[in-house]
Amino acid sequence: MFEGNEYFDGNVKSLAFNAGEDKATVGVMAAGEYEFATNCVEHMTLISGTMSVMLPGSSQWRTIAVNEMFIVEADVSFTVKIEVDSAYLCLYK
Repeated sequence: MFEGNEYFDGNVKSLAFNAGEDKATVGVMAAGEYEFATNCVEHMTLISGTMSVMLPGSSQWRTIAVNEMFIVEADVSFTVKIEVDSAYLCLYK
């Protein structure tokens, strides 16, 4: 069914669900900077707001547009900067 998650003192919240054979979360992030670790491949799409991402192996921030998807490999860490409260969808492969 559905499972709620909360991170970074409540500044990031998500609702997990099954999307066919994949697990997915839809969530919100308050303005701030957050580092996440992955344990599987993640396909993240910005739904609303603003986001910049620093992916592993990169030394530059990448600006993500609304409805743009980026992929993060398994077993790495990545950082996002959120300028205004934002929403996202993440599919776990």
